[in-house]
Amino acid sequence: MSTLRAVLEKYVHDGSVPGAVGLVARGGRVEVAAVGDAGTDGGAPMARDSVFRIASLTKPVVAAAAMLLIEDGRIAPDDPVSSWLPELAAPVVVRTPDGPVDDVVPATRPITLLDLMTSRAGYGFPSDFSLPAARLLFSELKQGAPQPRRVAAPDAWMDTLSRIPLLAQPGREWLYNTCSDILGVLIARVAGQPLPDFLAERIFGPLGMNDTGFMVPAEKLDRFTALYRPGADGGVELIDVPAGQWSSMPDFPSGAGGLVSTVDDLHTFARMLLGEGAVEGRRLLSPASVRQMTTDHLTPAQREASGLFTEGQGWGFGGSVDVDTTAPYNVPGRYGWVGGTGTTAHIVPATGTAAIMLSQVEMTGPTPPPLMRDFWQYAADA
Repeated sequence: MSTLRAVLEKYVHDGSVPGAVGLVARGGRVEVAAVGDAGTDGGAPMARDSVFRIASLTKPVVAAAAMLLIEDGRIAPDDPVSSWLPELAAPVVVRTPDGPVDDVVPATRPITLLDLMTSRAGYGFPSDFSLPAARLLFSELKQGAPQPRRVAAPDAWMDTLSRIPLLAQPGREWLYNTCSDILGVLIARVAGQPLPDFLAERIFGPLGMNDTGFMVPAEKLDRFTALYRPGADGGVELIDVPAGQWSSMPDFPSGAGGLVSTVDDLHTFARMLLGEGAVEGRRLLSPASVRQMTTDHLTPAQREASGLFTEGQGWGFGGSVDVDTTAPYNVPGRYGWVGGTGTTAHIVPATGTAAIMLSQVEMTGPTPPPLMRDFWQYAADA
């Protein structure tokens, strides 16, 4: 039988990734493997406490933060967000998806919190990235691969967003990524404090996620991995170093992809979800809130249209929810997501499994690479 270490080492040996850390937990048994090189000065080996840019694994965390505000009674799922985001008080929608961005019609209803939570507000990436309104998300908002120092502060970012039309009427279609960034701004405004402070106070502190945040302080940079992208020669190219873009607090703390973390911190968050909102006697969320997060909210048509990203599976709050067994690891109810920096984290409530793998090479598109699929297969067999 293969081991987790063997699964990860295969991709280190063929040059796909410099290193990786994986964790598979089920029934009280936790298997962890750290392989390869962290990419830091001196060729430090990857370690269990290595810190990674987790990219879109930020989304479930920010969804949980929104659930805390709902439980606090500060906002409700059906509330229009314009009370806190006046920039979105009168959104307009492109008349046709492939039409010019100045040919618009008014939105038929307000954007609600639930629209943001389910990525159905009308903003985001469609399967066709070339659509004019979608291109504005990349050029004007700097959506895409996380680059913290390139993005404007929240108020300026929202001002720019207000001049970009929706691709679809609110509630009509699932579109990727942008809603989580908007949700991060909303959380900060509802809470009356910056998003990093709210997450630290209400999630990271209570759960003991001490290595998770929007930046890596100087005393932890020796544990921070380098970031790469696939190279033309089949190897990898360095694009960010430990003392680079994440070494100071960004102007825009991205709710879609700005966090750094470790495999053990993410395991704690996963255990909280598997524990219906509590871990080691510490309750963060109610069981009802966790069920809402981990339940598919899409229609069959929305699932089919989102296939480039979700491969036809569903979407809860901040992460995908498997509804069909299309592969051995696609267990109905499996919840989690992948990050464009080479990260993946899922839970399977039916079996109590948590599976987390962090690597450091950017994905070239929405399709998960072979390393992730082999890791998922291993976790399903473990």
